[in-house]
Amino acid sequence: MQISTRQLYDRSTSLMQQLSVRADTLQTQLATSKKVNTASDDVAAFQSLSLIKRSTADDTTYGSNITLAKSLLAQSDSTLAAIESQLQHAAELATQANNGTLSPENRKVIGQQLTVIVQDLVALANAKDGRGEALFGAATGDNAVVQASDGSVAFTGAGEVSPIPVGDGIDVQATDSAARLFGGIATASGPSDMFAVISKLATALIKDDGATAAAADAGNSLKSVLAQVGGARGSVGARAARLDLESDRLSDVALAREIDRSGLEDTDIMATITELQKTMTVLQATQSSFSKLSALSLFDYLR
Repeated sequence: MQISTRQLYDRSTSLMQQLSVRADTLQTQLATSKKVNTASDDVAAFQSLSLIKRSTADDTTYGSNITLAKSLLAQSDSTLAAIESQLQHAAELATQANNGTLSPENRKVIGQQLTVIVQDLVALANAKDGRGEALFGAATGDNAVVQASDGSVAFTGAGEVSPIPVGDGIDVQATDSAARLFGGIATASGPSDMFAVISKLATALIKDDGATAAAADAGNSLKSVLAQVGGARGSVGARAARLDLESDRLSDVALAREIDRSGLEDTDIMATITELQKTMTVLQATQSSFSKLSALSLFDYLR
């Protein structure tokens, strides 16, 4: 079988080019510590890595959201605890006021104390979160409540704040509106809220108008308020526990995903160095053989 000069050149050149490309690829893998740098390196692996990167980015966002939600829930709990303390004080004052032997002056003093408690509750209800937003604000409105010049308190805005996504199809209501937390209290005269319950008693005591009966009604209503706020704190704790579980799940998923990514992408340094050495040896041998062969005086006459 005769081999032409052109065929010999073409075959040798093609082989050296393939070896050079392979050597360059191996050197890139060593330099980047990645065996898949472009889609042409491994189409299936590149697609899998792209999916892993997207999932990792999503979970990073979920992780940030979990941190935010935990912070909001922690602040909600501490603020509700402070509100609970104020309500307990108000309940104690209502018990003191439910005494027919008190003088009008004593009733007035208790009424003034309750007025201060209402002001403190308004301040707590309007607490700002770490973002500078109303912690118990509704979907609309800057503050949770507003106190008029006559001392009456009203809820502002409407609707509930949107839940925070913390996983694929999983979200958590990190905060509640003031209306949900402090309103809808069942009283003898119909639905009310904690501000109105305490303010009504304060007015009755200051004016000394049906004070004893008002104190008895307020005492019962404050029990309902405390139960509602206590239930809200329980809900906050349950949501915080759920976030801990979701955070653990994200950590486990991230670890498993990293193992998959490493298997697909990371360069096996020792194996790659060995293959590069083999490739360079073959390339150098091919170059040497081609150089010697092309230098033969009879080479031009081969057909």
